[in-house]
Amino acid sequence: MASRRAQKAAEAIREVVSTSILREIKDPRVQHVTVTYVEVANDLRHAKVHVSVMGTDTEQEACLRGLQSAAGFLQSRLADRIDMRYTPRLKFLLDQGVKRSIEIATILREVLPDDTRDAGQPGAAPNDSRSDAEP
Repeated sequence: MASRRAQKAAEAIREVVSTSILREIKDPRVQHVTVTYVEVANDLRHAKVHVSVMGTDTEQEACLRGLQSAAGFLQSRLADRIDMRYTPRLKFLLDQGVKRSIEIATILREVLPDDTRDAGQPGAAPNDSRSDAEP
């Protein structure tokens, strides 16, 4: 379990990195990126930045290569904006959580019958045997 200090550092790193990716990186490979979360080592010298990238597998790999090549630039942005003894070395990892959740939802749509899916949907009329309407 990470210490409170490491958790606060991870959140600050996530904010700075995501803002810098959005506003300052000009690499055309780096597009449609969301920083989902950051893991920081207890000594705060290394950080794993988990990103979600929309696109094909080749676009995702190209984006990861672009992010890794911009790691030095992003580390300098961290050093400018966060007062830490050591600026952590950044490593970018692809977060497959969104992709997996879409795949699971697709499988559930195929497996579950239509009436089961509609029962839990907002706005779906419950099966009510009362007859409030006129015949």
